[in-house]
Amino acid sequence: MAVAVRSVTVLGSTGSVGRSTADLLAANPERFAVRALVGGRNAKLLAEQARLLRAELAVVADAEAQAELDRELAGSGITTASGPEAVVAAAALPADWTMAAITGAAGLPSTLAAIGRGGAIALANKEALVCAGEVMLRAVREADATLLPVDSEHNAIFQAMAEGNRGAVERIVLTASGGPFRSASLDEMARATPEAALRHPVWSMGAKISIDSATMFNKGLELIEAARLFGLDEERIDVLVHPQSVVHGIVQYRDGSMLAQLGSPDMRIPIAHALAWPDRLTTSSPRLDLAALGRLEFAAPDPVRFPALRLSREALRAGGGAPTILSAANEVAVDAFLRKRLGFTEIADLVETVLDRLGSPGAESLEAVLELDAAARRAAESIAAARAA
Repeated sequence: MAVAVRSVTVLGSTGSVGRSTADLLAANPERFAVRALVGGRNAKLLAEQARLLRAELAVVADAEAQAELDRELAGSGITTASGPEAVVAAAALPADWTMAAITGAAGLPSTLAAIGRGGAIALANKEALVCAGEVMLRAVREADATLLPVDSEHNAIFQAMAEGNRGAVERIVLTASGGPFRSASLDEMARATPEAALRHPVWSMGAKISIDSATMFNKGLELIEAARLFGLDEERIDVLVHPQSVVHGIVQYRDGSMLAQLGSPDMRIPIAHALAWPDRLTTSSPRLDLAALGRLEFAAPDPVRFPALRLSREALRAGGGAPTILSAANEVAVDAFLRKRLGFTEIADLVETVLDRLGSPGAESLEAVLELDAAARRAAESIAAARAA
């Protein structure tokens, strides 16, 4: 039976998740029609994607890259635009499915615009639910939109709950690879360089998420996101270190059953699931060979070496704007570490200091969220500058 063509917009098409999404779209041209592609400042790559996918519109967030985008797409018939307002306008265009993959607080306005016109929103920007959970979920309800989680862990939980028996869920388990410092001592972690922290043993990711994986802030943010997505209290969400990165998430039901989703550590798998949902899409991702793997290991995370999980749980329990502050301070701390202005173990110290300083004020509108995000960034930058002096 023929499958109806689905109209698609990709926000953040030149990033890691966006590139994987573009690859899947290119492999299935008969199933998808691309309305808009939005990139950051890489006009050359954005133009290549737009031509390959025959997009109607290509938008570059950095207005200074507009001239290059125009040159690259001259004669193609593809409309171009640039700047923050154009990004939001592209997100608001009618589309059946939107990939929201613009990272950080910068992705909030466009993600909200996409949610506001309904349809399916594949959420790869975890900060959207961390920073503005109440705002986002309220918008989803009002627009009758559908949120499809793209993070491998949340997508795994989503699949394990596919039968809809959420009322019988006792707890969920998010898995973490442990990152490059899974077995490192505190002293070794304190001396860690950005180059070492970026060498993830399993996944290939961008710099920010790679550092977050090394500190386990990535898992802390995912814990907060899972609470929002699945309506669970913090104590019903566990985290296990699983170095093979084969089991991506587990749902435990009240009868004692545990359902797990397994797959190769390849982001094309959860993206394909969200892209075709409720159908399935064929991918070229490597198939698991469980016999070759031999064994799967699990361990509780070390709260001393990885305080990010504690801080994330505390922020979730505090509520209000605490998760917004946590996420913003972490972004600044990661950037300072990558620029060698802050030590690796100082990332969590800086975040905790900002949380203590700002508390958990309310954040019930996008404006309030963005103001609090900016305040947390200013505080974090001030502290980072003082430590680097």
